[in-house]
Amino acid sequence: MGRGKIVIRRIDNTTSRQVTFSKRRNGLLKKARELSILCDAEVGLMIFSSTGKLYEFSSTNMKSIIERYNTSKEDQHHPLMNATSEAKIWKREVATLRHQLETLQENHRQLMGQELSSLSTKELQNLENQLEMSLRGVRMQKDRKLTDEIHELNRKGNLLHQENMELFRKEHHIRQENMDLLKKINEARDAHETNRVSHSPNGFNLEEEDDECIILQLSQPPQQNSATPQNPTTVNRLQLQ
Repeated sequence: MGRGKIVIRRIDNTTSRQVTFSKRRNGLLKKARELSILCDAEVGLMIFSSTGKLYEFSSTNMKSIIERYNTSKEDQHHPLMNATSEAKIWKREVATLRHQLETLQENHRQLMGQELSSLSTKELQNLENQLEMSLRGVRMQKDRKLTDEIHELNRKGNLLHQENMELFRKEHHIRQENMDLLKKINEARDAHETNRVSHSPNGFNLEEEDDECIILQLSQPPQQNSATPQNPTTVNRLQLQ
């Protein structure tokens, strides 16, 4: 069941009034901070409790915001202005912008951990909260970037693994084909050698060359007596084809 509608009136019970003030004050400060960040608005908020305690929030500098507010109120009461008053307004605007620039530079130095001695405990606490919020946002963005990079690297790794597997299969197929081809060559060579030996006379193979003759020179054995030996031996030519 949803909550019932709350009647907007003063809370009589002191404890309940204090609790409600604390809760709504924190919510209002949070909303003011979010409004200044999300919409790039210059926000100044001041709250006085029933006991007179001051709670404030300013996106830049409370003094400059108040001065800007007063200037805006003066412009609303004097819509028609001469050149002199307009020049004064522009000078005041320039001074305000210069002051804002100095404030931003000071805030930047404080965010970098410099010139902190002039800050009170509450201001240091607010600065710490801002840094924690900024650090949380940076870490979230970093984690998101790292997650995206890891997914991309995993995808590329899977593609490379598939390509390596395909190359391995092709290499294995080529090696198998080479082994089969080498086996066929060895078998053909062995068959050729066996064929050549089986067709040679007496099991020997004599290579034949065209128009090549082998000339054998034979001599007769010497005579038993001391007669003059016969003429040189007859030359027989044998042509082996």
